[in-house]
Amino acid sequence: MKRLLIFRLIGKRPARRRYVFKRFGDFGIYIPVNRLFLVLFAALTALVASPAHGANTRATLLLSASTVKPGDTIMAAVRLEMSPGWHTYRKNYGASGIATSIKWELPKGVTAGEIRWPAPEKFVPEKVDDDGKSIPGSEDFEQTNYTLHDEAVLIVTLTIASNVDFGRIALKAHVEWLECQVSCFPGKQDVNAALEISSTTKPSEDADSIADWQNLLPKTGESLAPTARWENKTAKGARALLISWKTSDNSSGWDFFPERSEDFEMQHQTETVFETNGTAVVRKLVTISSNTWPNEISGLLVQKRSGKQESFAVTLRIGGGNEAPVETSGSNSPVKEKKPLWFWLTYAFIGGLILNIMPCVLPVIALKILGFVEQAKESPGRVRALGLVYASGVLVSFLVLATIIIAIKSAGHKAGWGMQFSNPQFIVGMSALITLVALNLFGLFEVTLGGNTLGAADKLASRHGASGAFFNGVLATILSTPCSAPFLGAALGFAFSQPPGIIVLIFLTVGLGLAAPYAILSWQPSWLKFLPKPGAWMEKFKMATGFPMLITAVWLTSLVGTFYGEQSWWLGVFLVLLAAGAWVFGEFYQRCNRGRGVGILFTVLLLATGYLWALESGLDWRHPQQPDATSEKVANAPKGYSWQRWSAEAVAKARAEGRVVVVDFTASWCQTCKISVKPGFEAKSVVEKLKQLDAVALLADYTSFPKPITEELERFGRSAVPLVLVYPADASKPALVLAEPLPFPSPYAPVIFNALGKL
Repeated sequence: MKRLLIFRLIGKRPARRRYVFKRFGDFGIYIPVNRLFLVLFAALTALVASPAHGANTRATLLLSASTVKPGDTIMAAVRLEMSPGWHTYRKNYGASGIATSIKWELPKGVTAGEIRWPAPEKFVPEKVDDDGKSIPGSEDFEQTNYTLHDEAVLIVTLTIASNVDFGRIALKAHVEWLECQVSCFPGKQDVNAALEISSTTKPSEDADSIADWQNLLPKTGESLAPTARWENKTAKGARALLISWKTSDNSSGWDFFPERSEDFEMQHQTETVFETNGTAVVRKLVTISSNTWPNEISGLLVQKRSGKQESFAVTLRIGGGNEAPVETSGSNSPVKEKKPLWFWLTYAFIGGLILNIMPCVLPVIALKILGFVEQAKESPGRVRALGLVYASGVLVSFLVLATIIIAIKSAGHKAGWGMQFSNPQFIVGMSALITLVALNLFGLFEVTLGGNTLGAADKLASRHGASGAFFNGVLATILSTPCSAPFLGAALGFAFSQPPGIIVLIFLTVGLGLAAPYAILSWQPSWLKFLPKPGAWMEKFKMATGFPMLITAVWLTSLVGTFYGEQSWWLGVFLVLLAAGAWVFGEFYQRCNRGRGVGILFTVLLLATGYLWALESGLDWRHPQQPDATSEKVANAPKGYSWQRWSAEAVAKARAEGRVVVVDFTASWCQTCKISVKPGFEAKSVVEKLKQLDAVALLADYTSFPKPITEELERFGRSAVPLVLVYPADASKPALVLAEPLPFPSPYAPVIFNALGKL
């Protein structure tokens, strides 16, 4: 191994634009750009240095016998003892690392077999923020490593030839490894042991220890009757592999560690699909580097029993799936029917139409009504043009959203509808923008930059020209994204699993649905005659439209509590100072001829105070808290029944016990979840039915866009919340997917009650 000092953030995938990636053999290294020259200098220093071995790992060679006869076979054990917190790697090291190697120097007549590796531990690092600090509860499964820590013993069989001469011989080996904690360093050490060749065999002092270590090695897995098959043999980019085996009594933590292959890659994350009556089924995602899918896999089946890990070495021939997607017994996934593209385009258009009656879009509807009243006195051509401008604002916004989704997916990350509302900084910015729009509608201030220059966003929302029409289209799109609707959820779920061209087509179709009512009304100017005549009342109506906009601002501010905790009230302080600054600007600068300089000064002081004191110091808005995924308290849960935090393991456990399982996929920013689904679960009839069935109620909180929930939504063909699932007590039956709720207060309790009544 080269004498090379390697800096590595273990498993922490950094932002790509700020890091340089370098590969040494099979080992990937992320190096911060601003430290690149420092790392290069350290590497050059290491080249001229002479390290003896890793400072945190010590290697020794032990033998099972001190004296052997010619023709005997003995066990050699290379023991690696690591300092607390440090680890090395086995032959399949996972996302990154270097496997420990042993190079033997043996006398003539002695041969060494292959290394027999102990079972590894799965090391799942946490993600890091921009300052390089770990984010608790944010496991980065893509950077999972298979590690050995504390004490690792590598067993090798040594065969003594029958014609070896009597006498004392020396056995030597050169051991190299990579030891890691936060940084990684190469280590190496020469180890040796003496062996006496004579007419008798005598165990060594370490024979019992080596025997104990051998008992910890992976056992053969034939007794478990393991099987493997593709869940869907026709999948192209990635296939789900289902592995099942007979489990031990009181076992848990089922997993499969694959052996490394150059032809395919197996996802590190393991999903427990089903476990009951002594059988476990896990799902692993497989991708290939060629056009040939593997027909055989090797690896370790792992489970825990009585707190100890058991491992079994298996080689499995992969059985084929059906030509159509099939359902696994007890699977979390329903059977998915293949439908033509026109079907999903129809769903997308209808879903876009329904978005127009979402509560969060109502403020924009009020502005559009005001705009139509103003346009009633204009020429038909002008009205049509403004309708097209509004539609273009919607379509451009949806095109931007589609582009963002495609970029995120191309980078290997998960994407979902409304994901921007999982970004607390976005919510803070939108709260400020909507507040300014409301204050502008109230008439507190007007923004003009002189001449024909367009005003700022708050001025645009109240204008009825082309700029105002376009901005209203953008605003309607932004405010509609935290909401799903009937037809829309299924259409978006289909889109998110498709190539970029289909994603763009589906998103533009949703945009057409959202813009259609206004575009059609614009092209029928005669219909505008039913609207009231323009007059002084319009000023009052304009001010009235500010209140729905203000309600939207209040709703947005209510979302930050998840990310900032008790400090979230500082956002309210900032918005008050922002409003005061807007009032001073309008009253003492725009509508006052004297002291305009003082007005500007006080406006700047109020805005600066609001930002520095309220946002930066009080809220610390650039450093939000991560939701505690380990807390027993479940946020956003309906009242009246005991709800638990969702996980795939919780579903599997409850189904193994033969209990009905109800799962509510929700988010704090989902209005449909709050005004329709949550009241449905809180209805007395539903609560009593849940108690009667002794159902397990699980809540999947999508507020912060956790990856496991994103993957679960994708499995059911969805990319947005709400989604309600009901699993029957019979674990062989699939989950029931309840109908999507309407995007306004509606009786959803009967839908839930009827689904429970079918069980």
